[in-house]
Amino acid sequence: MNLEGKQIVLGVTGGIAAYKACSLCSQLKKAGAQVYVILTKNACQFVTPLTFETLSNHPAVTDTFARPETWEVEHVALAKRADLFVIAPATANILAKMACGIADDMLSTTVLATRAPILAAPAMNTGMWENAATQMNVQTLKKRGVRFVGPEGGYLACGDSGAGRMSEPDAIAAVIDEMLHPKRDMEGVRLLVTAGPTREKIDPVRYITNRSSGKMGYAIAKAAANRGAQVTLVTGPVSLSVPDGVNAVHIQSTQELYDAMTALCCDNDIVVQAAAPADFAPESVAEQKIKKQGDGDLILTLRQTPDVAAQVGKLKRAGQVLVGFAAETQDVLKNAKGKLKKKNLDMIVANDVTAPGAGFDVDTNIVTFVTNEKTETLPCLPKKQVAEELLDRAMAIYSRNK
Repeated sequence: MNLEGKQIVLGVTGGIAAYKACSLCSQLKKAGAQVYVILTKNACQFVTPLTFETLSNHPAVTDTFARPETWEVEHVALAKRADLFVIAPATANILAKMACGIADDMLSTTVLATRAPILAAPAMNTGMWENAATQMNVQTLKKRGVRFVGPEGGYLACGDSGAGRMSEPDAIAAVIDEMLHPKRDMEGVRLLVTAGPTREKIDPVRYITNRSSGKMGYAIAKAAANRGAQVTLVTGPVSLSVPDGVNAVHIQSTQELYDAMTALCCDNDIVVQAAAPADFAPESVAEQKIKKQGDGDLILTLRQTPDVAAQVGKLKRAGQVLVGFAAETQDVLKNAKGKLKKKNLDMIVANDVTAPGAGFDVDTNIVTFVTNEKTETLPCLPKKQVAEELLDRAMAIYSRNK
């Protein structure tokens, strides 16, 4: 494990497992990381700040209102400094605070302010861990992207036996190493991904569109770029920033999407079609804004737009991997399996857009990966995690095709 140059904030809360955090701090320091420790008031009942100051070679922070050694707001400075924020042990109390956005001490305030990835290592009594409130808080945090390691089962300090024991420092350190050194398995791979809605003009001020936010496609583009891929993003009109290292092609209409994809698809190894193109467009576009005509209704005649996925499927070359999306409201798997064959796809990602936590304009998704061999349904996850799962499966197919 080489953590040279990495800055880790380690939050320690009040539980008997706090003594293990000393070993974790030492391991991270020996691996080259700069470790900054925040202890809650209760944590100081189990281990002293001096212990962590000696192990980390940095002052241990315990008080939100302590006079800072440098002229900066300390909880903000620590939040910005972190490459990774680790809470070990993470008690039921801190998990509840994080889930509810409570900031009433130095640790909860800093973790609320950070934009760094967060890893929590829970430790508590079995009954507390299994309590519905704790489990709801854990699921809330997972949906927001917080990663968990443990808890493990076994004999607890309170005398109970069951889930609730904090994972060992070696296991936590292994997850930290993985989070700080993301996969680079897509270097040399060219990936084309689509995202967002299309707009079909009615007149100069009106158009037909849908509720797609582009979040899923952008998450895929970002994840692929982070894994080393050469990424081209064909995007409809959205309010998202293009991820770093991604080449963007901006389109408006389904015809423009069709033209871009037919021009680009053959030059890419993996094509992921996460956009939501309109299936219909006005047969004609008014040159001027359409005005109300008395009490009469406006009748629009719609025509079918070109089928982008079907055309990409026709152009598919040997070894190429095509991934599609099926946003459905009924007969989800039946419709997805039909599209898989009809569009010549290797995999299709199906979801019921009416389900809570799934579909358009939310940060989570509930998807089923469908291939000719199997069907896998994932629980509700952040879209960035769904993106990683998708890329794992697409890369497995790509490796088999080579």
